[in-house]
Amino acid sequence: LLPWRTVEENVGLGLELAGVPEAERKERVHRQLKLVNLDQWSKKYAHELSGGMQQRVGLARAFATEAPILLMDEPFSALDPLIRTKLQDELLQLQAELKKTIIFVSHDLEEALKIGSHITIMEGGRIVQTGAPEDIVLRPANDYVRDFIANVNPLSVLTAWNVMRDRRDLEHGKDGWVWLDRRRTTRFKIDEHGLVAAAERDGKPAFWVSCADVEAQPEETAQVFWANPGTSLKTVMLAMHRSQTAPVALFDDQSRFVGAIGVRDVLSAVLRR
Repeated sequence: LLPWRTVEENVGLGLELAGVPEAERKERVHRQLKLVNLDQWSKKYAHELSGGMQQRVGLARAFATEAPILLMDEPFSALDPLIRTKLQDELLQLQAELKKTIIFVSHDLEEALKIGSHITIMEGGRIVQTGAPEDIVLRPANDYVRDFIANVNPLSVLTAWNVMRDRRDLEHGKDGWVWLDRRRTTRFKIDEHGLVAAAERDGKPAFWVSCADVEAQPEETAQVFWANPGTSLKTVMLAMHRSQTAPVALFDDQSRFVGAIGVRDVLSAVLRR
């Protein structure tokens, strides 16, 4: 940031250099500052801001140009872990809202796995592997990548989809009933549209709880947790713990039953890695 410029002047620098008229420039700057929650700090200077706030000014300046592709070279590397995590979350939220392609350079693999939808790992200036985060963790291309990811917690990367058992591979009983686990504690009755008509756990009617609400739920033996296949494996395991290791049911966006995850499925995925 240029120390002699205010926050709003720093955010508008790229627009100013591009010859954007002042009225439009101010409107776009104000919009971006509001997006990163710094509109109340527009008249301040860089030295009056915390490190995290200065980084948000940088984000606002980058997004203000409305460039289709942004390059960010280790923007959070100098920040303490708490602020760094918060800014990572904010960047993900901004990217989801603005739909920008961001090339994010980082030496922190945990950061890359959290932020990136696709990751490229380089060794000596050469690309050695490119793929989705779960591909990197589950299928490292060589020993270099394998060593690189050795200390990564797979629960923070893998999703339910990576370890689920497809509905077709589950045990099917009579009259449309499907067992979700090998211990036969939980079963669904599926109609011709793939929707659940009835659910039982331990021989009793079961009620539904989303994995997203697991923290707020009391431990009940008659509950069945459900999730979307894109739910993190960490969230799924928390639900299993809360439900005393009962399987988690998976549904697509049309509420159709697509599969299930049991404790053995999770352990197999982690040990396989």
